[in-house]
Amino acid sequence: MDQKIEKINHILEALPYLIKYAGKTFVIKYGGAAMVQEELRASFAEDIVLLKYLGINPVVVHGGGPEINQLIKSLNLNTQFVRGHRVTDQATMEVVEMVLSGKVNKQIVSLIQEKGGKAIGLSGKDGNLAFAEKYLMEFEDEAGISQKLDLGLVGHITEVDPSILYTLQSEGFIPIISPVAISRDGQTYNINADTMAGAIAASLRAEKLMLLTDTPGILIQGNLVTGLNKQKIQEYIKSGDISGGMIPKVECCLDALSGGVKRTHIIDGRVAHSVLIEVLTNQGIGSLIE
Repeated sequence: MDQKIEKINHILEALPYLIKYAGKTFVIKYGGAAMVQEELRASFAEDIVLLKYLGINPVVVHGGGPEINQLIKSLNLNTQFVRGHRVTDQATMEVVEMVLSGKVNKQIVSLIQEKGGKAIGLSGKDGNLAFAEKYLMEFEDEAGISQKLDLGLVGHITEVDPSILYTLQSEGFIPIISPVAISRDGQTYNINADTMAGAIAASLRAEKLMLLTDTPGILIQGNLVTGLNKQKIQEYIKSGDISGGMIPKVECCLDALSGGVKRTHIIDGRVAHSVLIEVLTNQGIGSLIE
């Protein structure tokens, strides 16, 4: 009987959050180990389906780097890296779109539908969802002079029209979005999945943006920190406590907040059911930026 009461208490713990988030939209960036390990893939799909049945509107934006790398290698394509970033030429772009909008996107759709949800796969090109322009990466050279690096067909989002997403949500579908967009003159661009998720979240004025990562969250001197704001994030970047690949993630969160998203989260996708833990428990998981 004690075990049964404990289960009921866990359900009751979630009740205030179910009331608070009913009808709200969550944008979740899906990537890393959560996309690779079979157990984590299943738990993620279950989380997304359950959120939908609980009256929350999840929107999933996914990556697919390992799959892209594997196909590029098998095709013996020559890929150039500059300052650690892959230059995306036309041949590579075709592989990127094939993998992201084709294989990976449909795998996620199928998995969610296996768990009882209704999912629709699309990219930024579908329904004029997202438009992009060429992205030039800025950096300082050894002399401290600002430079811009052309990465080829890598883009940044300039405009999002979420009309297609509202239509899908109203019909009970879960949108699954690959990070590919098109320019006004018809050029296809590869978009960073975190950036895509942030832009989609801002366009929807989402309640939450959640980035699944392969770390516990934001670590400062080895300790997980949460409840951060823009000022604190900038201090940590300046001091070097936030560095490397975490910088674009926190900047993505700050941009989303500026665009109207209520709360952003960087959570550990290596933990089974991490999405539900963050949404429906008092303690949550990972790092909150608001």
